[in-house]
Order: sequence, then structure tokens, then C-alpha cells
Amino acid sequence: MEIIDNKLIGELLVKAVASAQLRQNLDLRTSGADGSQRMLNALLPGTRVPIHRHPESTENVLLLQGKLAEIFYEEERLGDGFERVVLDAAAGRFGCVVPAGVWHTVEVLEPSVIYEAKDGKYGEDGSEAL
Repeated sequence: MEIIDNKLIGELLVKAVASAQLRQNLDLRTSGADGSQRMLNALLPGTRVPIHRHPESTENVLLLQGKLAEIFYEEERLGDGFERVVLDAAAGRFGCVVPAGVWHTVEVLEPSVIYEAKDGKYGEDGSEAL
């Protein structure tokens, strides 16, 4: 059994600090045969998440700790975010649902840990990045 608590979150954040990408994820799938994506993702300010989309899957993002902004883009205006949703655990804004096919990225405002869930295996789900 995996317990998601302050100890686990702290360990993920320590690993993110040591990572050149300033982030660390933990796969929560039950096996390699599990056809979904379910993970914890520890993200630090300064990490770069490319603008991307998941044409075949809705993405669920739940913030467990910290503060970040999900930035959404229109197809015609990929350089300018058209909607910015700030998720802030302290303010009670815990998550969002990213519709299939919507271009998006994240800006990390303070050390954060999110739970992400999508359909389809990573790398096989049709995701596209700019």
C-alpha cells in the first residue's frame, strides 16, 4: 500500500530539487499493463513544461500542496495564454480538468505537488508538444 502523506510529498520535493528539470514524478499505476497515466508530480519554480495537449484524453489535475497556474491556449494564439487558472492549496483552489485537445502548460509559483490522471499510457496517448 502506498500512503500519500507529508513524508512522501517531502521526499518528492527533495528529489525535484536535485533534478536538472526541477521536477520529479511518482508513477501510481498498479502495473506496466495499466493503460492509464496516474502520477504525483513535484514541481519547483523555474521548471519548464512545454506547451502541449492530449488530443485523445482529458487531464485531471489535483493540487495537493503549493501554488501554480495552469495556462490554456487557443489554437490560433499559442504564444498568448487565453486563460490562466491559479491553483492554490492555501486558498482552497485544488484542481482543474483540462479538456481533451486543449493546449496548455503550467507555471509553478511555489513548490507544488499535483496528482495527474489521463487515459492512455505515457508516450502512447497521442500527446503533442510544441
